[in-house]
Amino acid sequence: MTDTELVSPPQDGISSVVFSPTSNLLLVASWDKTCRLYDVDSNTLKFTFSHDAPVLDCAFLDDTTAFGAGIDKQLHKYDLTTGKSSVVGSHSEAIKCVECSIKHGVVITGSWDKTIKLWNLESLECVGEYAQPDKVYTMALADDRVIVGMAGRHVWVWNLNNMSAVEQRRESSVKFQTRCIRAMPDAQGYVLASIEGRVAVDYLDPSESSQKRKFAFKCHRSKENGRDVIYPVNAVAFHPTFGTFATGGCDGLVNVWDGVNRKRVYQFHEYPTSIASLSFNHDGSLLAIAASYTYEEGDKPHPPDAIFIRRITEENVKPKPRS
Repeated sequence: MTDTELVSPPQDGISSVVFSPTSNLLLVASWDKTCRLYDVDSNTLKFTFSHDAPVLDCAFLDDTTAFGAGIDKQLHKYDLTTGKSSVVGSHSEAIKCVECSIKHGVVITGSWDKTIKLWNLESLECVGEYAQPDKVYTMALADDRVIVGMAGRHVWVWNLNNMSAVEQRRESSVKFQTRCIRAMPDAQGYVLASIEGRVAVDYLDPSESSQKRKFAFKCHRSKENGRDVIYPVNAVAFHPTFGTFATGGCDGLVNVWDGVNRKRVYQFHEYPTSIASLSFNHDGSLLAIAASYTYEEGDKPHPPDAIFIRRITEENVKPKPRS
C-alpha cells in the first residue's frame, strides 16, 4: 500500500500535524515559522499562516477557526475561511501546546513559562492562569480533564469544571523525559511516550484496582551490531473507533498497539527519517505522518521534511482476537 505525500511541505522541521475533528482538513505547524492548512482530499495547500518564530503546536476549534502558537510566545487565531490571523494573547515564554474545548468554551495553552492559561472562546480574553511545577512539554484533553506533561517527569491532571486546585499530581511511569501524552478516546486514561524508547499506559481513576491496570513497555528499539539502540518516541495518536494507538519514533517507524491486550497490531514500512507527529482523521480512515528529522543526533544532513497520508485498513488498526 502506498502513501500519498502532501504537496508544498514546510521548509523546516515539522512540530505538529492535526486533523480537523469533522473533516479531512489538516493543520501543520513548523519550525519554518508557519502553520499550514491542507485539504487532504484534494492534496492542496489552502492557506499559510505566518508567525515571527517557529510554530510548535496548533489546534482546530472547527472547520472555520483554529489556533496556533510557538516560540514567539503568542497565541494566534486563524480564520480558515479567509486565511487571515490575529494575535489573541501571550505567555512570558514559548507556548508549547494548544488545545480547544468546545464543551467548556476555552482554548488552553501550555508554556515553557511553567503555566497553563485558559482563554474564553468568545471574548478571547485570558480567564485563568495556573502555575505548574515545570516547563510544559505536552498536553491532552480527556473530556473534562486536561492532562499536562512537563519537564522533571511531572504529570498534572486538571478538571475544567473546577480549576480552583489541581485534581491529580502524578509522576511519569517511565524514568526519562516525556515527549508526548495523548488521551484515550473514552477519556479513561492516557498514553505517555518518552525519549527512552518506552511508552506508558495510565488510567485516570485513582482507585487501586484501576491503577493496577497501568503498564509500560519498550518500543522503537533495535539491535545493531549486537547492541541495543534506543530511539525516542515522539508521537502518539489514538484510533477513534478501535481505541488502538499508533506511536512514531526516531527510528522512522510507525507501530500500532492494542493497549488492552498489550500487543502490537501492525508496523508500517520505514519512513525516510524520524516520525515527529501523528494524527488520525475523524473517522480513522486516514493517518497523517510527519517524517521530519528531530535533531536527536545533532545537526547533520537529513531527508527533506514530508507529510505522508496513509489510507488505513482494519488490518492496520483493529485489535486481533486473543489466541
